[in-house]
Amino acid sequence: MDPLLVVFGFGVGVLVGLTGIGGGSLMTPLLILLFGVKPVTAIGTDLAYAAVTKTVGGYKHWRQRTVDPVVCAWMAVGSVPAAVGGVYVLHLLEESLGAGFDTTLIAALGVTLIVTGIATLVRSLFARRLALHERDSADMTARKRLAAVAFGAVVGFVLGVTSAGSGALIAVGLILIFRLTPTRVVGTDVVHAAILLWAAALAHLGAGNIDFALAGTILLGSVPGVWIGSHLSVRVPAAALRLTLAIVLCGAGLGLLAKSGLAVPTQLIAAVPLVAAGVVGTALVRAQRSGRAARPGAAPPRDAPRSLQA
Repeated sequence: MDPLLVVFGFGVGVLVGLTGIGGGSLMTPLLILLFGVKPVTAIGTDLAYAAVTKTVGGYKHWRQRTVDPVVCAWMAVGSVPAAVGGVYVLHLLEESLGAGFDTTLIAALGVTLIVTGIATLVRSLFARRLALHERDSADMTARKRLAAVAFGAVVGFVLGVTSAGSGALIAVGLILIFRLTPTRVVGTDVVHAAILLWAAALAHLGAGNIDFALAGTILLGSVPGVWIGSHLSVRVPAAALRLTLAIVLCGAGLGLLAKSGLAVPTQLIAAVPLVAAGVVGTALVRAQRSGRAARPGAAPPRDAPRSLQA
């Protein structure tokens, strides 16, 4: 057992508790860049531990009736077979590319993280503008069902190959395509992600890509981290958290692209934690000032922070 893995598992768990996303997107690059884990093993192990975490959250949301089961089911029709297909394609690439497989996979994961970061940024900037069109359940016309299957297939394939995107990409789709309310986005995202992660994790298990000792070590840190992050989520503004995570994901993607051999400026990667810390620090100062200015007994402002377990 590596204590540092527990520490990083805890840190990623806190981020997931604060924002609801980022587990698969952050743990895989950490395992590759810092611990030297083989990329395909890092992906399979990450999916296994994330499946357990999402199942616990999905059960809670199902009990709370914050899930749109129809949207979830139609997305799963496309995502589950696509995730299994993604693992199979990964196996074919490993056989065909040989020594160049790891480099190609790291580059693909880097691009996926940057896309996920941009999707998170889009959600942060534009989700509030879509509030007027939100609804508790989607009107699943034939076109919407086809969109759900197609969207699920894309996300499922990406997840099967890279382990990233199950949270942020799905959430963006639920907002932009189906216009669900925030609570429905949260619940539907988590339940669908749990189904998708189990499908991909079982496929990776069959391919021998899961290190169970590694997954257990990560869970030792991530489980309490998720609980603490969820507790802290009401203290940090939601928009700042999304923006910070978008920056971190893009930074992780740039780091992986650099590791794959692309010429990514070191200064650009080094600036990522500084920018992220600046965003969080500024948000905390503004939240503290806003709290001092609020009158006792007054209703919370519309921009009050709220939990984002999506």
